[in-house]
Amino acid sequence: MSSAHYQALEPQTSDEDNEDIERRHHQSNSRGCTACATSASTTSHPAHAMVRKGGVARRRCLVPLVAGALFFVAFCYLTLSADTRLALGLGGGAEDSEELSHHGLDGMNFRPLNETVHICSESYEDRRQFMQDKPQSEYGQLPVIYFVTPTYPRREQIPELTRLAHTLLHVPRLHWLVADDQEKCNGFMDTLLYRFGIPFTHMVSPMPSKFRNEKPAPRGVANRRAALQWLRQHNLTNGILYFGDDDNTYDLRLFSEIRKTQRVSMFPVGLIADYGVSGPVVRKGKVVAFLDSWVAGRRWPVDMAGFAVNLEYMAQYPYVNMPYKPGYEEDLFLRSIGLQMNLIEPRGNNCTEILVWHTQTKSKKLGMVRLESKYLDDRSNLGALLHNLKLMGVASTTESEGRDALISKNGKEKPHSKILS
Repeated sequence: MSSAHYQALEPQTSDEDNEDIERRHHQSNSRGCTACATSASTTSHPAHAMVRKGGVARRRCLVPLVAGALFFVAFCYLTLSADTRLALGLGGGAEDSEELSHHGLDGMNFRPLNETVHICSESYEDRRQFMQDKPQSEYGQLPVIYFVTPTYPRREQIPELTRLAHTLLHVPRLHWLVADDQEKCNGFMDTLLYRFGIPFTHMVSPMPSKFRNEKPAPRGVANRRAALQWLRQHNLTNGILYFGDDDNTYDLRLFSEIRKTQRVSMFPVGLIADYGVSGPVVRKGKVVAFLDSWVAGRRWPVDMAGFAVNLEYMAQYPYVNMPYKPGYEEDLFLRSIGLQMNLIEPRGNNCTEILVWHTQTKSKKLGMVRLESKYLDDRSNLGALLHNLKLMGVASTTESEGRDALISKNGKEKPHSKILS
């Protein structure tokens, strides 16, 4: 449960305890007068003395109970993990407090996702007959991998997705969740995804406008949040969640590795920042720390492609979330599912092999082809070709901007009219 639903316990005192404290304080200031008053009271009202005597006895009975409660709280504080202490309202320790406060994470409260999921198209039918030289029927007992790919409109979008799809075509029992960062559905992408024959869901999930002008912007968060919402809406508790960007390079062995995930598995990712790698440090088969050139107070300094989560484990945490905090998306997501170091399962031969690479395609601005619209008819292929490129977001046509499109023959530029008329 979220720590927001627990309040720290405060020691409570009874009315008798308060009276006793006040009485002792008063006695320290006026010992003589109090003694006289007590003597007189005892003489004239013996019944009152008996009442006080009974009250003292009751207080003596409370002492072991209070001491036991304090011992229990101290025991929990010293033995439980910081996250568990926070969940019980016992505090996470001075070190955690300082670290979280320094990095602006101390006020982070996880709330249930409430995303609007706009589905463009989806197909649950796997139309692939063979995968890795085996018929599809032989893979029926494997858990499904829910492969979440955030994407956004750009010149390289369709080529990236096409390349990724031809990796996923070899992976059995996979459902591809493609979340696009735009307001409206792209019909070309619907057709493309269906053509691959992989079970898929295509949704649009634009970044909220208030984050678009931030530097850096929390790119991909809205897409992943929408996918998490889709999983929750479908009450999926059997399968594996993996966040796979459209520009990464994946070794097919990765999918066999993450399919065995019981809670959370981790593995190194290549081509990350200054070290060229980010991943767990493993000793005696257990994850004990992390290697990453940018720590910045992150408890889990890993790349988004460097872990997988079992959906049955994740279902235990109703407040699973990924806040809009650039650089901390992985860390805060893993905190929201209560991850502890002893739960992590190292993969990739004890984290000695790279099974995923953070490759990046150099992005260029939209191509522009200057060509008169009268030549974009069916007299040549150019009309249909340039139309498709426009749908893909790769290139567009103009009649006024830039230099005329070069059309050549025998090594020499030719007028458009001579070739296309």
